[in-house]
Amino acid sequence: MKRPPDSALLTDLYQLTMLQAYYEQDMQDTAVFEFFVRKLPRQRNFLVAAGLEQVLDYLETLHFTAEELDWLNSCGRFSSDFVDWLAGFRFRGEVRAMAEGRVFFADEPILQVIAPLPQAQLVESRLINILNFQTLIASKSVRARLAAPDALLVDFGMRRAHGGEAALLAARASYLAGFDGSATVLAGALYSIPLFGTMAHSFVLAHDEELLAFEHFAQAQPDNVVLLIDTYDTEAAATRLQELAPRLARRGIRIKGVRLDSGDLAEHARRVRRILDQAGLSEVTIFASGNLDEYALQRLRADGAPIDGFGLGTRLDTSADAPSLDCAYKLEEYAGRPRRKRSEGKATWPGRKQLWRHRDESGLLCGDTLGLATEEHPGEALLRPVMRDGRRLAAAEPLSDIRARLRQELERLPETLLRLEPQPAYPVEISPALRRLAAELDAATH
Repeated sequence: MKRPPDSALLTDLYQLTMLQAYYEQDMQDTAVFEFFVRKLPRQRNFLVAAGLEQVLDYLETLHFTAEELDWLNSCGRFSSDFVDWLAGFRFRGEVRAMAEGRVFFADEPILQVIAPLPQAQLVESRLINILNFQTLIASKSVRARLAAPDALLVDFGMRRAHGGEAALLAARASYLAGFDGSATVLAGALYSIPLFGTMAHSFVLAHDEELLAFEHFAQAQPDNVVLLIDTYDTEAAATRLQELAPRLARRGIRIKGVRLDSGDLAEHARRVRRILDQAGLSEVTIFASGNLDEYALQRLRADGAPIDGFGLGTRLDTSADAPSLDCAYKLEEYAGRPRRKRSEGKATWPGRKQLWRHRDESGLLCGDTLGLATEEHPGEALLRPVMRDGRRLAAAEPLSDIRARLRQELERLPETLLRLEPQPAYPVEISPALRRLAAELDAATH
């Protein structure tokens, strides 16, 4: 049987139970679902759209294998004629979406699925799964880049990520958001993300002498000599490099950098920098890791720590300060009629919608308008067609283009929203026509 993330069975049970009911009642009319975030985490002034590429891959290839169909027949929950119908199941709908790397705010749809109801329904769980996670990590990662705009930033989080796919997608999302690379090797193979890595403490401990460990590593990786110097005594190890560097230089090997992974990173970095400079090793960089996030980077920068680069792991790949998004994928139209959920605290804006973005005279973002797709508003319409008849309309976008788009977005954001501290919410106006439609539906339903 196919394994996640490719299996059509990677979904919630209720998607399939609803699908059988739709099948039995022949409910095949066109549905419109939209993905949005109800409320931003308190620690986020904006979010970064990410994950569209994986959504389109999923939709293009979605089908049930013979083995999956056999299992559905054997589990005792579904009728055999329904399972036979699933054998021909494919996604044949349309998708309109906000481009990856755009910033967005509460209540703004970043993805709109238009398809026969069973098709649009089945994909809900996996689409939320993909978009929630990559958006979460990209939105965390961009804050680290804002905290350290000129530093080398590397994703170190695979070992603490919540599973293998999460590690890969975190590498992609962080690179999309401005990181320089990842330590996850498969991310380099799949997404052409630059790879960075040094050594572990175990490598040093496996040698009887620390300096010998450094020398062996330099011989094995002559073009990437970044040495982990805090296994025993950080400053003593830095001092020993005065002896090692000339020996390596005679073999054409240069020490590229040192890594600090424990203790008071700012103070260790200051001491190590003095030691290296006094030894004539001013070109050797200092790289730091160890439970870092944007807040730690902000403190280290404010403290004047002479650190050239950072590896962010656990707190990045789990988005530790805001580990989830209040996101949803909701039915907004079915069979040509707008639909509106009115649940307390979870009401939705009905109908097929569009989002327009406005800028002030200086080019900065100054507000968005959410309205019906049939309306006309000034500004840039952000939801664009990306899939028709179940096939994408363009080749996969290079990550370099997405990174450039996000850089432009950040340049257009008001300065207050670029701060790590919570700020007043960005203005998102609901159009009068959309408000009227919601009121009419409320009056018509009891």
